[in-house]
Amino acid sequence: MDQQHIQHVQPGHTDRPLIILGCGYTGRSIFPLSLQRGTTTWATSRNPAQQLAAVPPPQRLEFDLACPATWNNLPPGADLIWCFPASPLSAVQQWAVTHRARFNRLVLLGSTSAYETTNDSTDYPPPWIDETAPIDQTNPRVQGEEYLRNELGAILLRVAGIYGLGRNPLDWITQGRVGPSRKYVNLIHGEDLAAICLAAIEKGAPSEIYNVSDGTPYTWREICETAQQRWGITSSAAHANPSPGKRISNTKLRTTLGYRFKHQDLYEALALIKSASGS
Repeated sequence: MDQQHIQHVQPGHTDRPLIILGCGYTGRSIFPLSLQRGTTTWATSRNPAQQLAAVPPPQRLEFDLACPATWNNLPPGADLIWCFPASPLSAVQQWAVTHRARFNRLVLLGSTSAYETTNDSTDYPPPWIDETAPIDQTNPRVQGEEYLRNELGAILLRVAGIYGLGRNPLDWITQGRVGPSRKYVNLIHGEDLAAICLAAIEKGAPSEIYNVSDGTPYTWREICETAQQRWGITSSAAHANPSPGKRISNTKLRTTLGYRFKHQDLYEALALIKSASGS
């Protein structure tokens, strides 16, 4: 890794500005939280006027990884939280080579889908997966993540399924997207994810990986049964998913970053979402 670049990524500095690259569902939670902490914050989109209506115009930036003409729109000297898939690798590499000296710390949102799974495994429940587990190096997104982590010292968050207001697992059940199966699912509330992103900027170690999950995997059967008992919600899914799923360990996140969850009880969180949405 470039030794000069390492000097830019010392932990514990919170007075630098922040840029949220790709301000979608997660970014819209990070933005107000960052402002509450007194951080000068910008949000980016490929179409800021249409997609960043909730962000004041002076804090909107146009950025498109596929359009190098937009890359210089990012103010230099800021920390970055990269929220969209880091692919294709060629564009990621080109951006990194030309802009690595323009930013400080980089937090990159990946996915726990990066971890390899074997369909012929008979282990059930499936074993716990930590940050040392094998990853799918053929996945274009994983290739981009590993490049940014190894070459630029990106702090990689491998994120479980995100839920929250406007992204309700109870709706997934009602719509038949999921049904009562033995498959394990790992979830993280969007509010917790936003706070974890800012904690990673402050405390995360360069090039380290942190699994981001609330630490309590459930089977969809468990969730569907509780949804039926508490809210009378049933699934219209025609077929049960036979996959065992994964169980993601968040031990490193809790012990190294010291994060304390706001939403650790899934069902209480779902009740709050239903109340807030008026459903």
